[in-house]
Amino acid sequence: MKLTYVLPLVAVSTALVLPDEQVFNQIAIDSHKSADSAWEKLPSKHQVVDKLEESLDKAGQSLGKLSKCSKHVLDSAIDYAVETGNDLSKKVHQTGFAAGSWANSAVNIEDHHPHLKPNQTIYELIASSKYTTKLAAAIGEYPDLVALLNGTLANYTLFAPVDSAFEKIPKDAPKPSKETLKKVLMYHVSPEFYPAGKVLVTHTVPTALTVDTVGIGPQRLSTNIGLRGLTVNFYSRIIAIDIFGTNGVIHGIDSLLVPPPKVADIITLLPGEFSTLELGLTKTGLLPTINDTSNHYGGTLFAPSNFAFQKLGPRINAFLFSSYGLKYLKALLEYHVVANQTLYSDAYYAAEEVDQKDIPKGIFHIDLATLLKDKSLAVDVFRYGRYINIKINAFSTVTIEDGIAADGVIQVVSDVIVPPKPIDRMDTYWQGEDLTVDDLKERLEPFVQDTNVEL
Repeated sequence: MKLTYVLPLVAVSTALVLPDEQVFNQIAIDSHKSADSAWEKLPSKHQVVDKLEESLDKAGQSLGKLSKCSKHVLDSAIDYAVETGNDLSKKVHQTGFAAGSWANSAVNIEDHHPHLKPNQTIYELIASSKYTTKLAAAIGEYPDLVALLNGTLANYTLFAPVDSAFEKIPKDAPKPSKETLKKVLMYHVSPEFYPAGKVLVTHTVPTALTVDTVGIGPQRLSTNIGLRGLTVNFYSRIIAIDIFGTNGVIHGIDSLLVPPPKVADIITLLPGEFSTLELGLTKTGLLPTINDTSNHYGGTLFAPSNFAFQKLGPRINAFLFSSYGLKYLKALLEYHVVANQTLYSDAYYAAEEVDQKDIPKGIFHIDLATLLKDKSLAVDVFRYGRYINIKINAFSTVTIEDGIAADGVIQVVSDVIVPPKPIDRMDTYWQGEDLTVDDLKERLEPFVQDTNVEL
């Protein structure tokens, strides 16, 4: 098996750490209740920010002291992380894991800058560190990459895998092609400046890897706060922060970052969450269409989980997956697919635009045209610091954000999104009320004859 196939599988197997159905069920139940005493005991948003800033300050002060000694600054940073048992990562988890549950105003964390003026470039730092010898050797094979990380055209950010990260590559995997390896390395570099404070309030980060399958814009990384602390793409843990060079900043990570597979491949690889969706896409012929990147540039799949389909009830599911109901299922699933527009939680790419857009803080609204003829999704993004809430048609909530894919992004939704019903010349959105088979057929009937799968 080629390394180009093995590595994406390794990445995807841990990338979307999705809650199981019981957790989804609890989320659905709790969303209709007021906060209980357990939530009331959680710290306020101000306490959260204070603790995060305190953790960053302590780490910065310690690294500043270490950098004054003769020891290499990058080595010092990683040694410090190991010796303290990754205390910063634990504190980030303790203070930031459930921040979205109580944060209700903007969270601003100032960038942390070096205590001493750096005197080495990013490449010089990794080339002289005992912890990044394999990364430096790999980058050294590409003079243009060396020039980039020695250059001053921008303040770069490098997510630097330590030597032990390379040991996770299967030993029997063949050596990747030089072109493939370069893409992997470019995926670790951002042309923008992301010190730790900015990473904490950011959901996705643009990289130096340019692809034409996500629209007009670079491939992105996702940052996450979860059980393992602060991670990149859900699986690579940040183990050292804010090693500043003259042309940017380095964060040490414990796993290689692999450019992601395509949307359709991710859905197929996660049957525990998307087996119903995959079955529907396959039966209706939409799966190979979505997988064909020759006819679209980027896209967004609002993916209902298995539990979201269960919430429709057994009668509707039996109807949709019957031979007679497949044409209705096809129309319903088309309403979840957006072509040529890639909507991350904090960035937006469109195939026809010159530059990508950042999602501004506050409230952002956009109507996204779907594959269902003349029907769009009304998407509202509420963004305050790291807290982001995405609603579709003022009802369905994005429960898992930013499943980064090679050809777009997956946003996991809490409910199947049902097309609106025209009443008095006005579209009336479904808000979760009881839905019968006849009502669903009425909503989808105008589209079943005209349904097409061209992107």
